[in-house]
Amino acid sequence: MQPKLKECAHCKTLKVIWKSEGKLKYCKDCWHQIKPPAKIRKVSGRMREVLDEYSKKRLGFLIIHSKCQAKLQQCTGQSTQVHHKKGRGEHHNDMSTWLAVCHNCHVWIENNPEEAKELGFSLPRID
Repeated sequence: MQPKLKECAHCKTLKVIWKSEGKLKYCKDCWHQIKPPAKIRKVSGRMREVLDEYSKKRLGFLIIHSKCQAKLQQCTGQSTQVHHKKGRGEHHNDMSTWLAVCHNCHVWIENNPEEAKELGFSLPRID
């Protein structure tokens, strides 16, 4: 079934309508010209400090822990990521809740949260 074509209020051609504003109807191309995407908010000064501290700690942590600590079935052996066992909220920079993992192990941990908790790779987020 073909979509209905209507006249775009901006380019005046018959196209599939993407968005409407009142009685005005716009195709996708015109809508994005008229309504530019919203600006992404800047990171706050405090969050920038937290992220800068995290970047430094993360690099040192992965140098010290160069081997994957999970060692699951599809493990590549080399740690390239940090898994936050308690999430990234208030424990974001708490290295005692970090686990150095390879990409494959990190994907498995994130996709299997219950099994990861049983194996000690994840911790309850609320004490």
